[in-house]
Amino acid sequence: MPDKMNKLLITLAIMAVFVSVIRAEENPCVVIKTELGDIKLQIFAGRAPITASNFFRYVDEGLFEGASFYRVVTMDNQPNNQVKIEVIQGGLSFYESELRFPPIAHETTDMTGILHKDGVLSMARGEPGTASSEFFICIGDQPELDYGGMRNPDGQGFAAFGKVIEGMDVVLRIQALPAESQMLKSTVKILSIERIPRSSSDSMSE
Repeated sequence: MPDKMNKLLITLAIMAVFVSVIRAEENPCVVIKTELGDIKLQIFAGRAPITASNFFRYVDEGLFEGASFYRVVTMDNQPNNQVKIEVIQGGLSFYESELRFPPIAHETTDMTGILHKDGVLSMARGEPGTASSEFFICIGDQPELDYGGMRNPDGQGFAAFGKVIEGMDVVLRIQALPAESQMLKSTVKILSIERIPRSSSDSMSE
C-alpha cells in the first residue's frame, strides 16, 4: 500500500510539473518599458493564438521601439458615446506606417473566453478583421468591449489576449495625463516591448 501511494504521489508531482511547463509556454510574459515606468503583462497565447502571434511578431522584430501610448479614454472625455469605457491605447499610431503588418482575423471573447476585465490587454480595430498594431489596456472591468457588448455597434467586441500583472500604477499615471479629445497632449514613449525569459516569469499565473 505505501508503495502504491508513493507511486501515485510521484505521478501527481510529474503531472503538476508537466502542466506548469505547458502553462508557461502558453502564457509567455512581456514587459512594456515606457518613459514613465514598466508594465509587465502575461500573454494568453494558448487561448488567443492569432492575436498573440501577431503581437509577438511586432515584439520580436523590435517594431514597437519608438512607439507610444497616445490615447486615453476616461469617463469625462467621451461625451458623444452613450456606452462609455476606460482604457489607454498605444502602438504605432493611427497614421499609415510601413512597419505595420497586414490585419489579422478577429478572435472574439466568445471564442477565447478572455474577457475585458481590469488590466486586460486587447486590440484596437475598426471593422472586424482590421486589427494590426494598435492595442489598449482596460482600466476597470469593461464588459461592453466583450462579444455582444455595444461599444462597437457591430457587437463583435474586441480581441483580448493578455493581462497586466505588474505596473497598473503606470497605466493609471498615463491615463491621468493631460489630453485633448482623448489624445494625449504629450505622448508617452514606448522604449521597447520585450519578452521576459521564462525563468523570470515561472511564478506568474493567469
